[in-house]
Amino acid sequence: MDISGAQSPLPSHGPDDPASSFSPSGVGVIDKASLILDLLEAGPASLSQLVSATGISRPTVHRLASALAHHRLLGRDIQGRFVLGSRLVELASAAGEDRLIAAAGPVLVQLRDATGESAQIFRRQGEWRVCVASSERPIGLRDTIPVGTQLSMKAGSAAQVLVAWEDHDRLLEGLHAARFTATMLAGVRRRGWAQSIGERETGIASVSAPVRGPGGRVIAAVSISGPIDRLTRQPGRQHAETVVAAARQLTQAIRPAV
Repeated sequence: MDISGAQSPLPSHGPDDPASSFSPSGVGVIDKASLILDLLEAGPASLSQLVSATGISRPTVHRLASALAHHRLLGRDIQGRFVLGSRLVELASAAGEDRLIAAAGPVLVQLRDATGESAQIFRRQGEWRVCVASSERPIGLRDTIPVGTQLSMKAGSAAQVLVAWEDHDRLLEGLHAARFTATMLAGVRRRGWAQSIGERETGIASVSAPVRGPGGRVIAAVSISGPIDRLTRQPGRQHAETVVAAARQLTQAIRPAV
């Protein structure tokens, strides 16, 4: 199929498919490119995964992804998978705002004050999760995670959240060498939050919940973390409701204005 065919409709998707919320404009090549970018919001994907998720033919996806990479709208990770490209960061900076970061400050301060623990927001970047916003507990023993810190995707409640709602292939990949299990992630999806006790670092506990983008995909995790002695070995029992409320507040804040 010629990718310039503007009259060619995008394939239909079931209600549970991440692409089901996609709204086509009617300009075929732009719609298909936009769908690829939307799908990569959730994390890296191989060419085969993009073909499967979009329903677009393999040659068309390859040509579109290659063109987007030429313009730095896509890039490749160390495993050769497609990721969102550096040009998007430049464009976001030029636009003057990142809705999640703009909304993060007051929400994290409120979360910190409500729980008495340091609060953070993590986004997945390739094989890492990166702290993009943080509000530290001002005094006493605390888990300090400065903005920009890269942490493993194989341990910790935020990593659990960022892996739990991935598609099947990515979820299996995320479980490889991880300190959490498929059963644990099933519990995360059922409850809507995750906890860890000494999983990332000895003596540290945490609770995390998903922040969702406009299309409903998990794009970040909001967390609190601190010493097990204070958070106990069941931190979710104390703080899950508060962390989930903060995640919902952030999800609402980044919805585009109607």
